[in-house]
Amino acid sequence: MRDPLSVLTDAFTSFLFGKVETTRLPVRTSTGQAQAVYLPTAAPGLGDSGVIIGREVYSGKGYIYDPFQLYGQQLPAPHWLVLGESGNGKSALEKTYVLRQLRFRDRQVVVLDAQGEDGVGEWNLIAQELGITPIRLDPMAALDMGIRLNPLDPAITTTGQLALLRTIIEVAMGHGLDERSGFALKVAHAYVNETIVDRQPVLTDIVEQLRHPEPESAEAMNVAIDDVRAWGLDVALVLDRLVDGDLRGMFDGPTTVGIDLDAPLIVFDLSHIDRNSIAMPILMAIVGVWLEHTWIRPDRKKRIFLVEEAWHIINSPFVAQLFQRLLKFGRRLGLSFVAVVHHLSDVVDGAAAKEAAAILKMASTRTIYAQKADEARATGRVLGLPRWAVEIIPTLTPGIAVWDVNGNVQVVKHLVTETERPLVFTDRAMTESSADLTDHDALRAAELEAEERAAAFVEHHLGDSESTVA
Repeated sequence: MRDPLSVLTDAFTSFLFGKVETTRLPVRTSTGQAQAVYLPTAAPGLGDSGVIIGREVYSGKGYIYDPFQLYGQQLPAPHWLVLGESGNGKSALEKTYVLRQLRFRDRQVVVLDAQGEDGVGEWNLIAQELGITPIRLDPMAALDMGIRLNPLDPAITTTGQLALLRTIIEVAMGHGLDERSGFALKVAHAYVNETIVDRQPVLTDIVEQLRHPEPESAEAMNVAIDDVRAWGLDVALVLDRLVDGDLRGMFDGPTTVGIDLDAPLIVFDLSHIDRNSIAMPILMAIVGVWLEHTWIRPDRKKRIFLVEEAWHIINSPFVAQLFQRLLKFGRRLGLSFVAVVHHLSDVVDGAAAKEAAAILKMASTRTIYAQKADEARATGRVLGLPRWAVEIIPTLTPGIAVWDVNGNVQVVKHLVTETERPLVFTDRAMTESSADLTDHDALRAAELEAEERAAAFVEHHLGDSESTVA
């Protein structure tokens, strides 16, 4: 019971200043019950311009992303790295992203399709739907007048041609060219470009010139002609593989007429090439440089260059250096490079660790699907992810990924429309086993399971310990 003096004091204060606020005792409750008092808030999104990816798992908001809209404001670079083990929806994300970007008139996409079954790449169905014929690079088909890309195409500058020839040779040899071999290649290339004017120079011309160098090339450096021939022998043997070896037919002739570089989608089908052979990085180097000089133009179009099995690029120092230049140059002309890699450890611990770090630094957007705990921790260290994101990566279900857009980290559920579903979840593409995602009930079950896991994760990290709410 309150003492009379306190009662008299409160009455006098109320008379002078009005009613005083009621003093309440603290209430002991749990964080679960206190949620009704302290309402949750969601982090700001990336804006409402671009293509919709899906929805944020924790807030339920729609998730919209477009590197061209964000570039210069929230993104220092428009390039994007997609990581994750097979079976978690990387292919579905790539395909729906491209289909949705192509709804904009000023978009154009090139895909290096390195996977496939039944004799075609996994982008074949989408290409057919859009009325586009993939550019299928196949050594056997090339022998029957199939698709050819000429490293000496006049559309490529002479500097670009020489850089490409060096890269092809260095990738195949596994080490850089020494000064003498580089000199022999340079003089052979210069002679071929100067003397062949009535047709496109081809690799056979370079090989022939390396075998039989001109006396002038020796005299210019005051060396014997036999020395120049010896310096170029290893180079000639490497290029001979593209002319008369297992890769013949694809690059040893004039560029095939009729390749439509103005089509909204250009698909290079590399599915006939052994993914683990030296041929794949050589192919990617040739295609990358050929596109740099023939496709990227200052015409105000926004271009997307999507590369599957991109570790073939990032893991080779020589190919990575070429692509570094392409990314720096293309950024000024509206190019977004999308690299799809299964494991970051495939590249950061490889021979091209320095080049890999440079390319990863250019990728301001990183999307990480489920990985094993050890791999997730390694990925988190390299990419600088927050601890909560690293912890949740091993628990992610198919279709859900951690998105890091220049430090804005969200957990996002990728959504696929009924129209897109037949093009995305094919038998070939979805050996990525998301429990038969063509089945609506299975998809909904996966969504519910993901929501339950997300709720459990939040509850675990917030805890349900008692707290005092005043």
